[in-house]
Amino acid sequence: MRLTPPKKIVFMISLLLVILSVVAHFVNIPVATQYQYWILLIGWAFLAAGVALKGF
Repeated sequence: MRLTPPKKIVFMISLLLVILSVVAHFVNIPVATQYQYWILLIGWAFLAAGVALKGF
């Protein structure tokens, strides 16, 4: 399996999700605080897919 760097948009979306999750841990955001772990997991999975899949 050959890994490729993700596109900028994939990296930015995953970074935005991770930042939202970390902020939701410290600040009460009505929708995000309840699902902060899942938001973090989706951000990580999105980045992992961007690295593992060519052209993603």
